[in-house]
Amino acid sequence: MTGEGSLDAPTREIIRWQDPDFTDPVKLDAEMRRVFDICHGCRRCFNLCDSFPRLFDLIDSSPEEDVEHLKSEDFKPIVDACTLCDMCFMTKCPYVPPHPFNLDFPHLMLRHRAAEAAQGHKDFTQGQLAEMDRNGRLARFVSPIVNWASDKSNKPMRALMEKTAHIDPKAELPKFHSRTFVTADKGEPIAPNPSAPAFGKRKAALYATCFVNYNKPVTGMAARSVLNHIGVETIVSYPGCCGMPFLEQANLARVAESAAKVSAELVKLIDQGYDIVALTASCGLMLKFEWALICPDNPDVKRLAEHVFDIDEYVVDVAKKNGLPPGLSPLPEGVTVHLACHARAQNMGPKAAEMLKMIPDTPVDVIERCSGHGGTFGVVEPTHDLAVKVGRPVFRAANTQKRGHIVSDCPLAAQHIVAHTDTPAREPEHPIQIMARAYGLTED
Repeated sequence: MTGEGSLDAPTREIIRWQDPDFTDPVKLDAEMRRVFDICHGCRRCFNLCDSFPRLFDLIDSSPEEDVEHLKSEDFKPIVDACTLCDMCFMTKCPYVPPHPFNLDFPHLMLRHRAAEAAQGHKDFTQGQLAEMDRNGRLARFVSPIVNWASDKSNKPMRALMEKTAHIDPKAELPKFHSRTFVTADKGEPIAPNPSAPAFGKRKAALYATCFVNYNKPVTGMAARSVLNHIGVETIVSYPGCCGMPFLEQANLARVAESAAKVSAELVKLIDQGYDIVALTASCGLMLKFEWALICPDNPDVKRLAEHVFDIDEYVVDVAKKNGLPPGLSPLPEGVTVHLACHARAQNMGPKAAEMLKMIPDTPVDVIERCSGHGGTFGVVEPTHDLAVKVGRPVFRAANTQKRGHIVSDCPLAAQHIVAHTDTPAREPEHPIQIMARAYGLTED
């Protein structure tokens, strides 16, 4: 007998993006209506993002109040509001596989975007923003000028960016650095702590990620410092971007290209005994799960997925299996931990909070809700205000907690939260930066 929901762990089906049926307009439309009809009768996801209120309002305001009589062209606003955060699939929907209804709302939105792209409907601006490696390589050589031009206080330049690139003038944009994480790692050799319990037992290759490499090298240096201090030998590897920005736009061919390139290099390090440690949640999700759904026949992708850790997950793993050296100092000002959606979607538990609770006498508050940023979704003018709307419950919680630090495994989420709160937190941080501070490895 089919129940309302399933007690089994959710599973995901392969994304058949190369199958002509994937972008077939008639078959896609039929699947959209099937899923929308089920969602309309359930409504558990009404408070996750704006996709669901838009869907329910569309149906409720129609003359027949059913899916059958909706116009297909009215589906696009529902699709546009999805940030691919995966929270409906992971935490709310009772009908995900292996349930017979077989609902995967985020991947259905992905399919709709792929069909749009196949018909030639592509957003040029977002396509250019997704070229993370090209943009990072170019910007690093003129980073002072880029950072000056992109600062919110530079109203003339932001007005120009709004007109030419549709970037919302209110959006906080990441800064670029002339010295990347890869360069900094090479310039400052470091060795593991011989007195730590894990010394000689663990080796980790830090997958730099495009954001940490070009925009937040301090996060990478903090991760390297913490791992070396707890006895882990480290190297840094960055074969290229994981392709998450292209996934947001359903450019699945580019994602597959990134998966093949990066996995081929990282499996070489696995052969040398290294664990692969991702420094941002979105990249960890790509390496662990999304690549395998897009490239199911690539043996490198499959092998890599079995050896990837999130950085917080890895520190907790070392603590449990090997132990940590003493010396963590209290941070009485406390930490607000935002559990990033793409960290939650990894099914590893709240590792950021678990790691930070190892610090003695340090208040740790947790916010377990989407920040609303969603990558380019939170930057471009058509969706920035919506990103702020979705994030308001998070902002309110952070303002109430008033901790000295606001952290998230998603660097853009942390930046988004700090930009919209009035708290003692000085800057957005990654949880691993707090561990580095508690061990006295970084300056305040």
